[in-house]
Amino acid sequence: MHEHELRRRVVTEMHLRKWPRIDAPCSIVQWVREVPDSDRRQEYHRIQERLTDGPADDPVASASFVAGELDRRVRIVWERHSEGSSLTLFFPGRGDAWSAASVAREAGELLLWGEAFPGAVVRATKIVVEPSDSEIEPLVPKAGFARDELISCLIGGKVRIWSDFRIQSDGYGHVLIAGNGTDPGDLSRLVQRLQELGNYRNKALLGLPVAQQVAPTLHDLEARLGALGQRVTDPEVTDDSLLARLSDLSMELVSLETMINFRMSATSAYATLVQERLAELGNLPISGFASLEDFTQRRFLPAVRTCQSTVDRVRQLSTATARFTSLLRARIETRIENQNARLLRSLERSSGRQLRLQELVEGLSVVALSYYTIGLLSYLAKGADALQQAHEADVVIAALVPGVVASAWLIVRKLKRRLLAEGR
Repeated sequence: MHEHELRRRVVTEMHLRKWPRIDAPCSIVQWVREVPDSDRRQEYHRIQERLTDGPADDPVASASFVAGELDRRVRIVWERHSEGSSLTLFFPGRGDAWSAASVAREAGELLLWGEAFPGAVVRATKIVVEPSDSEIEPLVPKAGFARDELISCLIGGKVRIWSDFRIQSDGYGHVLIAGNGTDPGDLSRLVQRLQELGNYRNKALLGLPVAQQVAPTLHDLEARLGALGQRVTDPEVTDDSLLARLSDLSMELVSLETMINFRMSATSAYATLVQERLAELGNLPISGFASLEDFTQRRFLPAVRTCQSTVDRVRQLSTATARFTSLLRARIETRIENQNARLLRSLERSSGRQLRLQELVEGLSVVALSYYTIGLLSYLAKGADALQQAHEADVVIAALVPGVVASAWLIVRKLKRRLLAEGR
């Protein structure tokens, strides 16, 4: 078959992003990073070199997803995302995951190996999974949770979680999970969704500092636009100066919009994913504790709304600036049209005067031409009279005057028409 060049990639994509089964007890460590394009290949090769089974066989899948086993039965899942990647290590058995030293004893240098990957860490999480509540509760005091910030609820019906979603002294966020008899496949799916919720939440919140950073600039641009609107009626301010200042403001606004557009769009997309994951988890509150939904509604949504408000302000300011520019250009064009109309009326009056003057000159030209023609004819008549010794020259000259004037007028008129016809 002649396959489409993207067929295998899109089909493979539907089978990626899946975690292995989680058999409690176990510990999970995950890093989510922003990785520059220049380090992508290095990151991929570091994983391939460490896999127990060797490099992945499927080049399409391995380009964006790797799942395998490392030393001492430690499983690994690596995913490449549009803005970076996530690396997840699954440590089997029970251990004190909060101590870097104890994790190192359990899995050698794997924790340090994972921390040394290229890129900037957006989120790092240590998760302990135990079979039941009774086995996980003794670990709660060791996790370093702030009691007034502690979140505990049920997800997927009976899986219970504990976390305060803070960065602890070891640089990681801590999460405790009790499976409570949940099937390992379902437990894996729920924990993965829980992690995706937190990862997308952190990525979405990357837009908040950007929104806060550009807020003073937006205030300044709005104030400047308002000041320009007030100066429209000032007779001392010319349209050219207004248009120049408005153009400068528009360029600054375009630059600002270009700078924040990607981050704000990403925040909106991640926020949608957070809401979807929250709905999929179906968390049930537990009396005395805040739930995932409470945490999200109270802290996450206001930050997302701030980012959306920034986008709306930029859009409204762009619309107002474009409208102001359009109105100012319309006013300038109207003034130019009025000036052109006055100029045309002035030209029309000037042309009328020139036409009347031309007609006057034309009449005078007929008279002058007739006068000189009669003068020439008079010489001829007088000469003929002198030859014939007759005295009828004055009568002949007088009789010729009307015909000569009429002939001169017809000749001038014919020449005028010919010139006008050639001008067209």
